[in-house]
Amino acid sequence: MPEKHDLAVIGGGSGGLACAQRAAEYGARAVVIEAARLGGTCVNVGCVPKKVMWNAAELATGLADATEYGFALEVRGLDFAALKGKRDAYVARLNDIYARNLARRGVALIRGRARLAGPHEIAIDGRTIQAERIVIATGGRPQRAPFPGGGHCIDSDGFFELSALPARTLVAGSGYVAVELAGILAGLGSKVTLAIRFDRVLRSFDTMLGDGAMQGLRDAGVEVITGATAASLARRDGALELTLVDGRVLPPVDCMLWAAGREPLAHDLGLEHAGVALDAAGFVQVDRFQQTSAAHVFAIGDVTGRLPLTPVAIAAGRRLADRLYGGMEGRYLDYENVPTVIFTHPPIGTVGLTEAEARTRFGDGAVRAYTSDFVPMYHALTTRKPRAAMKLVVAGPDERIVGLHVVGEGADEMLQGFAVAVKMGARKRDFDDTVAIHPTSAEEFVTMR
Repeated sequence: MPEKHDLAVIGGGSGGLACAQRAAEYGARAVVIEAARLGGTCVNVGCVPKKVMWNAAELATGLADATEYGFALEVRGLDFAALKGKRDAYVARLNDIYARNLARRGVALIRGRARLAGPHEIAIDGRTIQAERIVIATGGRPQRAPFPGGGHCIDSDGFFELSALPARTLVAGSGYVAVELAGILAGLGSKVTLAIRFDRVLRSFDTMLGDGAMQGLRDAGVEVITGATAASLARRDGALELTLVDGRVLPPVDCMLWAAGREPLAHDLGLEHAGVALDAAGFVQVDRFQQTSAAHVFAIGDVTGRLPLTPVAIAAGRRLADRLYGGMEGRYLDYENVPTVIFTHPPIGTVGLTEAEARTRFGDGAVRAYTSDFVPMYHALTTRKPRAAMKLVVAGPDERIVGLHVVGEGADEMLQGFAVAVKMGARKRDFDDTVAIHPTSAEEFVTMR
């Protein structure tokens, strides 16, 4: 007889682990099935190692600034291999911690590739288990370069496999992965070119943030090439040359990183055996309760195509477990006003609607944008003068804050608290009535007029 579980989670990423552990806390017999390292994209080839590399790039800039604050330093350069070794060791420790957490909460772990074999049956490398409920939490992966010679590219996963810093790097893409990795590479000392199809990056974000990211990239020495659609990539004389559809040939580089999107890992899961439907893009279709087209199958995280962010997957997984096993009928994740940070240089933070989205939803006459643009005090003594920019988007006669956006040093840390205020429905007058903390950049949000 196959072993039986109350809940089987396919995928040991952040969302799947959070769901299974929360369910186990309520007494459910839960199992996680994962073939690769625990932690998924975020821990292994995403947020966590990316932040380590971002920290290193920030330190490189800080070392240059230190001399202008009067410090006499001798910088001998970056030992990239040492940085990679310490980063990878840290990730390995996290993998072990996740395994111990599962064991401590009584969640079973099965190593292997899962495939649905029936409405309640899962086959794992020849072994079959049964589960009353199933959660699909398999995440996503980088899209492959779709042009001749694209096999010469690395993707964001390959970035973390680099054993040495490329002297010259071409990054293709305009989303958050592309701009983050371009900035990190440039900060660590690579000569970086960023090729984008349109006229600016981060086109789905507020225009102020896209403009700020473009300026930050250029300030870091990144050459941004616009109107660039890849046609083919060739290796010549030990270097890579990208030809664009308009005939332009970009200067040779040592490494090309393709960062033009991600796709769901929903293929070859046997979803048809349980009646689980996919949308046209291959994402698992779910309602607000993370319910798929099959009554006993749910999906969370990147595989659903809804806000592919680690904290979102975790929150959705925990709320699902709360509803299914914790007696919290009707509990679900509200995808409105989800804050996020893009780790550019300087970082970008955003929560709520863009100004354009607010005007579409509420009408031009009901929306007002308050803005501030300045050089942070930190740079009073430095030669470089990067600017910070902030925006409050308000709607209605009571000026409820429906969007809050910031680009500038410290944006990553200041956003969390402001996101709470936006989620609670704060008005502009609530910000006005809050005493500023001086001297900080964050005080600009409560002193705008």
